[in-house]
Parts: sequence; C-alpha cells; structure tokens
Amino acid sequence: MTQNATLDTLRDEECEEDPDAGPPAGDGGPRPRRTRRVLKWSAAALALLMTGAAGAGYLYYRQLNGNIKKDVLNLGDHKVAEPTPNAAGQTPLNILLIGSDARDTEENQQLGGARETFGSTPLADVQMLVHLSADRTNMSVISMPRDTLVEIPKCTDPDDGTVHPASHGRTMTNQSLGHGGPGCTVATWQELTGIHIDHFVMVDFAGVVSMADAVGGVPVCVDANIHSRDGQGHGSGLKLEKGTHPVKGEQALQWLRTRYGFEDGSDLARARAQHMYMNSLVRQLRANATLSSPNKLRRLAEEATGALTVDPGLDTVKKLYDLSTELRKVKPERITMTTMPNRYVGARVEPTEDAETLFRLVREDIALDGKDAKPRKAEEKAPSDPAADDAAIAVQVLNGTRTDTLGAAPGRTRTVVGALREKGFTAATADTSSALTEKRTVVRYPSADLAGDARRVADALGIPAGQVKRSTDVSGVTLVVGADWREGTEYEAPGKDDTTPESANALNGADDEACMHVNPAYTW
Repeated sequence: MTQNATLDTLRDEECEEDPDAGPPAGDGGPRPRRTRRVLKWSAAALALLMTGAAGAGYLYYRQLNGNIKKDVLNLGDHKVAEPTPNAAGQTPLNILLIGSDARDTEENQQLGGARETFGSTPLADVQMLVHLSADRTNMSVISMPRDTLVEIPKCTDPDDGTVHPASHGRTMTNQSLGHGGPGCTVATWQELTGIHIDHFVMVDFAGVVSMADAVGGVPVCVDANIHSRDGQGHGSGLKLEKGTHPVKGEQALQWLRTRYGFEDGSDLARARAQHMYMNSLVRQLRANATLSSPNKLRRLAEEATGALTVDPGLDTVKKLYDLSTELRKVKPERITMTTMPNRYVGARVEPTEDAETLFRLVREDIALDGKDAKPRKAEEKAPSDPAADDAAIAVQVLNGTRTDTLGAAPGRTRTVVGALREKGFTAATADTSSALTEKRTVVRYPSADLAGDARRVADALGIPAGQVKRSTDVSGVTLVVGADWREGTEYEAPGKDDTTPESANALNGADDEACMHVNPAYTW
C-alpha cells in the first residue's frame, strides 16, 4: 500500500493472521557513566502497545507484518512456570520492554554515541517489565537500572549457535543483550525475579524518534528552565522553559536520555523522567482516540512496526493489536510505574530486600497501587491424617538462617530442638551437617500420612499453616529454621506486607501534575 492510499482502501485492507554519570558516589559527586546508554526507548514500545486506542481498523495492513523483526523469547535453560489462573480462568501477562543502544544503522549512529561505538555489541540499556493483572484491572511497571549487577545465565545465540556461558560472578544487566539477543535478557530477568515472562518488545534509537513524531508530541513538565549541557559538553542537549511542553522526535529522545539537569543527575532521576513521559503518552493516546487523521494513524502504524523486534508470540499486527486491546482495559489511575529498589556496590547497584518484595507482588499478581479488592481469607483445612503423640513425632531440625549478607546464626538447631523437647517432642534431633538459606521458617513433610505430624509441630511453635509444605526433598518431618528466626525460642510469624516499598519510587499513571525537578546548575 502506498502513502497515497485512500481511506476506503485502508479500511478494506484486513490483516490476515500470519560516558555519562550515574547516581552520586559517596562524596556526593556524580559517578562516571557512559552517555550513550540512556533511558529512552521503552516509552515508544509502550506507545505501540497502547496504540489500539487510536482505532484498530487502520492497523490491519497485511504488509505491516513484514516490517516486524522477530527473535527467540527465552535463550536460557531455566524456565519459570506460568502463573496459576485465577477463579475466572484468567492469567497475568508479563512483557519485557528492552531498549537497545545498537549503532548498526546510519540513522542510529547519527542519533548519539561516539564514533568508536559504531558496530559494537549492543547493550540492553533500558529494561522495564510491564505486568498486566489477570483480571485486567491494573498494570505495574518495574524499571531495572542498566548497571544492576546480576548473574547472566548460559545463553545460545539462535543465529550462529554461539554458546555464551553463564557469567562468572555478577555483571551489569545491560550486557545480557550481547549474549545471544533479547532472549538472554528475558532469561536473566526470569533467573533474578522468578517472574514468568510472556513476551518482549525491543526498540532502538531511531524507533523512538520516528514514533514520537508520528504520535505528534507528548506533554512533559519541568519546574525551571533547563539546558542539559555542561562546560565539558556532557548532557542530552534538552532545552526547555519552565512549565509543560509537548516534545516529539529528537526532543522526545533528549527528554528520555536526560540525566544532567534532572534532580541529582542519576540514572534513577532519568528513570523517573521516563515514567512521567510514558504516563503522559498513555493518557494522551486514551484521550485522543482521535489520531483522527488516517495519514497520521497509518504513519504511526508503519513507524511502530518498523521500529520493533518482538518474540514469535507478537510477530503479526493482529497479535500486537490483541495485546494492545488487553492493555488499554487498564485506566491510567490503575497504572503504577516503579524503579527496582537498589543499593550501591562500588560504582554499580544491586537489588535490595525491597526489590524482592516488589518481585513477589508481581509474582502473586498483587496490584502495586494497593487497590486490589480484599480477598476473603480461606480457611485452612485440617490434615486428613491425624497427628501422632508429640513424643512419637520424629522431627529433624536444620539451620536455614544464612542470608546473602549474614552467616548462619550459630547454635540455632540445638536451641530449637531444646524448645521442642520442652514441649514434649522428645524425638526431635538437630542436623548440624550444613547451613542452608531459607528466608522464612518452614516445616516440610514427604507424604500425606505425615501431614498431621507436620501441622502439629508447626502449631506447637506458632508457625502458620501456610508455612507447612509437602516436599519430596525430605524423608520425614523436617523443620528448617529460617532467616526470620535467628534468635530466641518463640517464633513470631512475620506479617505479610503487600504494600509497595517506598524505595520503589512509585508514580501513578493518572498523575498529570508530576513535574521533573531541575538541578540549579543546569538552569538558564
């Protein structure tokens, strides 16, 4: 179809299904970072996913399917099981948005980066997980900083068969893209978070510019005049007056790559600017179901499909449109943007305990805005097999108190065995042969005939029934004292906190008053 195609023709074309600085270091100054890797692409990817709001009919061009580039979804050996459907048979959707800094085309080379970077191995410098709830009422987004230290699993390049071995120790997450493609970035996320990822969408520099132009501009706000440029030439070049302004094309790219000038000059500030942009983009697309000009809509469809690399599950316009239909069921006020909680390790960052909380909320499909309907608490069913007398229950106690930062608490098995014997469990024994890592104390049993015994041990110690698990890894009733019980003889069950950690810097999608704070050193 040519650019001069008529509106009627468009309607008839039914598609068939076929060295920048980072966050401040200890002295309060900026850390050296590489300018060319910036947060600038995933807003464009989300724009495509949400573009169904502009009118589906015009997206169904058969030839657009040929624009879409495809790659393997997951190149790792470890697969995460799909989540269990809810009572209505629905399951969540998890989509990883990846921004590649590839300098593989003349257009991408002109949009940023030093000449010596041309043709270098691309990096996944933007990584955002979009989680759509099973009931389609809310959406959660988690950004991972590009320099997060992770273990990259073994990945095999699907194009040439090159085997990239698992990283020795931890390395920056953005390097995962160079280990065989976006499927290795997906594998790295799944290894770290335990979250099953259904799809990925990857976009490059040129894709951001062309799609931002096609959309027609996205309103952004700064609380003072800003010029992102210092005396040494560092910065994106973004220049805006105080207030709200629509940005598009290369100016949108500048907004999304700006670090010099926003807040503390860190990647975290840049992530916040990107979240504001994405929220604004979604609100605009929903409010403007207009994109009323067929030419504008056609252009957006053409630019979007040409800018993307996706997994086979999204490799046609129809599949992308079906996904956008699901995503746009969520109202902006139920969209929550977050950044993975992290702490510094030298010049890099690593996930914190709060990050695991955030990952758990996504795994369990708990809305990050805290507005889920409260489920009715299920009654714990008593085991069908009754417990033996306390003195007859053989309980093996192991020490699982070791953590990533703390060694095993000494003497825990003997202490807990003593507490059990005082309660009448005279057959309790301590296994001191090894120190395990178990975040939460658990009682395991191998078969149904020991379920009652395991529950009786848990009840005697105040361990919740939800922490009694059947497991073929044990041969009898086994109590693993977890990191949540490092001292004392009385177990205090930790309350389950389903609130989003403050350290995630959550931003609501309906917040149209959000405005980036400008560093006084970059105002004019």
